[in-house]
Amino acid sequence: MLPTRLVDKPWGCDALPAPFVAPPGARIGEIWFEPTPELPQLLAKYIFTSEKLSVQVHPSDAQTLAAGLGRQGKEECWLVLDAEPGATLGVGLNAPGDAESLRAAALDGGIEALLQWHPVRAGDFFYIPANTIHAIGAGIALVEVQQNSDITYRLYDYGRPRELHLDEGLAVAQAMPHDAGLRRNVPESGGITLVEGPYFRLDRLDGPPDAAVQARYRGACLILPLQRPVRIGADLIGPGDCAGVANLAEADFRDAGRALVAQAVQG
Repeated sequence: MLPTRLVDKPWGCDALPAPFVAPPGARIGEIWFEPTPELPQLLAKYIFTSEKLSVQVHPSDAQTLAAGLGRQGKEECWLVLDAEPGATLGVGLNAPGDAESLRAAALDGGIEALLQWHPVRAGDFFYIPANTIHAIGAGIALVEVQQNSDITYRLYDYGRPRELHLDEGLAVAQAMPHDAGLRRNVPESGGITLVEGPYFRLDRLDGPPDAAVQARYRGACLILPLQRPVRIGADLIGPGDCAGVANLAEADFRDAGRALVAQAVQG
């Protein structure tokens, strides 16, 4: 089982859904699972929101390499686990724009209205390519799988006293709508491939993986049970935890129900 890190955020929650528990006085916004040495490219986390997150954007690997920052790009995806009535995710813009108008909107707060806010419910899935302007709304619990990078450029933060990164963010942001083919609602039951590259793959299993999944997941991978525990050797890894295995065959999913499995596909 991977070590976890509870991260306080101004937009976090003091009461978390089971099986998570927030320490007294804390506002937990994220629970991170420390990446394994075998899969340093991937980071998995849970996110819980009581307020909107900042409007932000992440660079690509090509952009961070060109800037001398190494391979620090970030593509990520979200699977919504729970959402209050009226909850939304801001992903992409309502219409194409340009850098000048985007800067003005970031400075006066109008960027919030430029975002396309998608009403969400449990089971909604979004893939967020690098350079996509995005924000997570209030009242949402989700699981995120991403390239392991800590570079986030905040464009707008609702007046919170945190640093913005307009020059860096606008240099990489695409002022475009989100590709509708990169979002969907996942059926409550059944196995489904959610992501297949370019940087990682992600499947939602419902019971043991079939032969096709086993063939694709050769080598180290991450396992996040969503419904019931997964057995790995003598250990039971329950919902809310994450485990790293050297091979998918090490895990017994017979009694697990729904679970996520993720793997890097590019070094």
